[in-house]
Amino acid sequence: MTLSASPAPAGRATVVIYSGGMDSYTVLHRALREGLDVHALSFDYGQRHARELEVAARVCRGLGVPHQVVDIRAIHGLIDNSALTDASRELPEGDYAEDNLAATVVPNRNMILLSLAIAKAVNIGADRVDYGAHGGDHVLYPDCRPAFVEAMNAVAGIANFEAVAIHAPYLRASKAEILADGLAMGLDYADTWTCYEGGELACGRCGSCRERLAAFAANGTVDPMAYAEGGIR
Repeated sequence: MTLSASPAPAGRATVVIYSGGMDSYTVLHRALREGLDVHALSFDYGQRHARELEVAARVCRGLGVPHQVVDIRAIHGLIDNSALTDASRELPEGDYAEDNLAATVVPNRNMILLSLAIAKAVNIGADRVDYGAHGGDHVLYPDCRPAFVEAMNAVAGIANFEAVAIHAPYLRASKAEILADGLAMGLDYADTWTCYEGGELACGRCGSCRERLAAFAANGTVDPMAYAEGGIR
């Protein structure tokens, strides 16, 4: 079940950086439950798992949420030193760990995406940007850590005439805790895409799939996503 948008308090709007994955899907629905005027913003930066953008568009259509996909593939040559943006590189498999998944770090990704989302917020008169950084990413991804979010929040407060707040509601939560929150809201996680491979079915072997599966196991429930034959479940 997905939630419909509620009437927003006067003047309250937010831009949600919405990838189509579990975390941003939950953040999107949290913002809707707050009654905010939600504007979803997705980015095509040449990621090999661009399938997530199709899922994001479908969800926003169903919710009636304004959704903009920004094509920033022109910067691909600046951020292609990553297994997520260079399809010729082997994608690491196994659980998230610094020694095997550092190859999935996209250079400066969240600073780039947040900067563009802040610009949109100022442009439409929103006073907040929401994004789904969470505690499970802290070891591997510097741009998901509290110090980064706090610094970006400080910059967002002074970079324009209108201050914008960076809101990361799951900054210190695990993937399992995010999922628990979403399940309590009645969300259907079949409406998400997690796999780093861009196939028709999720692989079940990449770090992102493994973390997702572990979160469902921790919550004692079955992942509704379809996995390729041979994918570890």
